[in-house]
Amino acid sequence: MKKILLSAALMAALSFLANAAEDQVKTGINFGPLPAVGYSSDLGWHYGALTDIYWYGDGSKYPEYLWKVNVEASWYSKGNSVYHTFFDSKYLIPGLRVSAAVSYFGNKTTNFYGFNGASSLYVPELDRITGPSKTADYLPAEGQGFYLMKRNIFRVATCLQGKFGESNWGWAGGLTYWWLTTGHAENKGLMGYNKKEGTPATDLSLYDLYVKNGIIPEAQKNGGHHLELKAGVVFDTRDHENNPTRGTNLEVYFFGSPDILNKRASKADRTDYLKLAVHFKQFFPIIQDKLTFGGHLAYQGIIAGNAPYYMLQSIQAINMKQINTEGLGSTCTLRGTIANRLQGNGYAWANLELRWNFLKFRWINQNWTLATNPFFDMGMIVQPYRAEQMKNLLADVTPVCDVTTKDKKTGNIIETKTYTASQFYTGNKEGLHMSAGIGLHVIMNQNFNINFEFGKDFFDGKKAGWANNDGSGIGINIGLNYIF
Repeated sequence: MKKILLSAALMAALSFLANAAEDQVKTGINFGPLPAVGYSSDLGWHYGALTDIYWYGDGSKYPEYLWKVNVEASWYSKGNSVYHTFFDSKYLIPGLRVSAAVSYFGNKTTNFYGFNGASSLYVPELDRITGPSKTADYLPAEGQGFYLMKRNIFRVATCLQGKFGESNWGWAGGLTYWWLTTGHAENKGLMGYNKKEGTPATDLSLYDLYVKNGIIPEAQKNGGHHLELKAGVVFDTRDHENNPTRGTNLEVYFFGSPDILNKRASKADRTDYLKLAVHFKQFFPIIQDKLTFGGHLAYQGIIAGNAPYYMLQSIQAINMKQINTEGLGSTCTLRGTIANRLQGNGYAWANLELRWNFLKFRWINQNWTLATNPFFDMGMIVQPYRAEQMKNLLADVTPVCDVTTKDKKTGNIIETKTYTASQFYTGNKEGLHMSAGIGLHVIMNQNFNINFEFGKDFFDGKKAGWANNDGSGIGINIGLNYIF
């Protein structure tokens, strides 16, 4: 009797899941409100609120939406803030896809690890905001915040897309206004910070060393304004843009900025630039609607002019999947490496992953999918930035900081190492950076996607003299959407 009851219960459960797996067509308006509660190993704890609002109309286009609005106001424990709103629609204007975003990113302590990857020394012991803990096996006497700087971003972005007839080919064009302010990091945990007066810390940072030695030009050190234009072509055969199981997507576009908004002292200080970006994405179904292989190959590089240093980390996209796509490193490009570890004039990278939709069900009148995605990422700088000026560091023997290593058991000092400015230029040849990991995705109505991804950099650069070059821990991120 027990076996019969268990079998009946199992059959009922399987029947429920089978019925639940069939998506219910959504109509009208749909909300995805969430508390913005998360964690990033680069930014700290995340708190605030966000929502995706979808309009499906009569449901005839489902799982496509007629329009979408995303709104977020949130803060990170390491001193950063996000205010963002985004609109996207293929049907607001017949024959045109319209998207627009207004965003402000307040970054009092954004990561800055130098230029050209392997050419810049990374010392994990200096990658700290606050002073050392009592249990740490290393105690930097100075240098908290060495790899930090301030970078506030105000951005207004627009993009239009259209089709070439009834084909899978289309065009895209857009205009973005950027206003960036940069400088020394501002955080109360930094040594030298005057809490009473609220003045920044006085410790030397890598940013300060770059300004002092002319690697970051004097005219660029405080940021600037830019009007950036974008134009290109798109090929798309994916069955669904946000959660595809098959198809190809190719984007080839140019973007750049004439330096007309900044008051530069001379023509030599101008930052006119033109870049080329290529993104190729391919999706192969292995098990129909269950298991998909996805691959993304990308290149972005400068083809004319001189881009300012504060625009190097911006990874452009035609369709915005992340609030702010930056790299190379961390959330959007090389998961598991530290954020923005690699900065240069040109990048090449790849993301490979398996996406397994292991459970579908209906709950609170919504269609839900649970998916996991083991991934492998790799990339490198293929065009260095101001490589000759980087060598200026070699002549700078200014002491930067001391790192004291202590015995974990006894607390006795093992050694104290003094770093000078000259050591932060290694001259090493750039190599291929790699990482791997796995993620969990909670997807509502094929569009609203909450992700939890864990990645680990596993490149061993000891032979090249740059062990732990990209970070030695596990990168953790909680955010929205697949990265491609």
